Amino acid sequence: MDERSKGAPHVVIELDGVSRVTGWSRRAEQVFGLAEADVLGRSLDEVAPLAAGSWASLLTADHEEPQVHAVARAGGPLQFEAWWQLTHDGDGRPTGATIHGHDVSARVAASRRAALAEKMFWAVIQNLDVSVWALDKDGTYLFQDGKAMRAAGLTPEFFVGRVLFDAFPDLPALAKVRQALAGELKVDETEVLGLPWRNWYVPVPDPGESEAAVVGISFDLGETRRREAELQAKLDLIEKQQEVIRELSTPIIEVWDGIVTLPIMGLVDSVRTAEIMDNLLQAVSRLRVRYAILDLTGVEVVDTGTASHLLSMLRAIGLLGAEGVLTGIHPMIAQTMVSLGVDLSRVTVHARLRDALQHCIARLGEQKRRAAASPQAAK
Repeated sequence: MDERSKGAPHVVIELDGVSRVTGWSRRAEQVFGLAEADVLGRSLDEVAPLAAGSWASLLTADHEEPQVHAVARAGGPLQFEAWWQLTHDGDGRPTGATIHGHDVSARVAASRRAALAEKMFWAVIQNLDVSVWALDKDGTYLFQDGKAMRAAGLTPEFFVGRVLFDAFPDLPALAKVRQALAGELKVDETEVLGLPWRNWYVPVPDPGESEAAVVGISFDLGETRRREAELQAKLDLIEKQQEVIRELSTPIIEVWDGIVTLPIMGLVDSVRTAEIMDNLLQAVSRLRVRYAILDLTGVEVVDTGTASHLLSMLRAIGLLGAEGVLTGIHPMIAQTMVSLGVDLSRVTVHARLRDALQHCIARLGEQKRRAAASPQAAK
């Protein structure tokens, strides 16, 4: 190998008639990581094996058109773009070859990434409810496509060649488009062509040959809004159902003139206590209640919190001039309340609702008799 070939800016490899290395340029040493002394006399298929096929099968004729071949190596194949010429003896028999080439691994990787990005781009715009578009520095459409355009009754590239500011002169988002053309990323929601859209206006720092100054992504919110409306309608229905359930689970029943009963069932927590107390106090005030019977027959578990809530209700009833009465306490609950140290000494307690009702009616009758006797005693 002469000095010119050895110092060439690209890879130069010289082979004999059986594909053994006879010349190895300095650039070949850099690309393949092997010194000339380590490869001379060795087969090229051993020194730089192809990922598929062999050099011997390729070097049967001149190949002056560059072609990329994957050379196997640790860490992944090296993408080697090569072309070659064969040498012949006087009878025309091949006596060797000279291979020229470049390491194009970075270029091939970039090309593959670009191809993947293009496939991903088309998969997105053809399957999602989006419209992707691009503007030059003057606001002229360079590109527009996407599945969402069909929902708007438009064909791909419908606006290409038109200026956005002329196509949509009354668009509220024109100011943001201008800001994006000036280099600011902007996002908004607006209605265009009778449909709601969420728009991203993405500035392109270096347009280059594409001429695109802004890339726009418009997401059709129509289906999203419809689903939100359906979901809200379902939530409203659930809220109404829960309200009915709450009313049914804690009904306030006027069983006698001045006497109401409140059957309590299930778990009594702070949220439910607040609801029960609010409804009960309103009923006490509205109906001029003298006695409110809290029936605990349906309460299965009583802890410190539940007991505290019940006592709070009884105290609140007393502040309105009525008396709270407990009934329906199971033996297990009674034992629990005692172990918790709940003081019920000032609370009227009856085993059955019937007993509590009789007690309240009797007290009302006694109060009426006293009230009737008071004028007589004064005379």
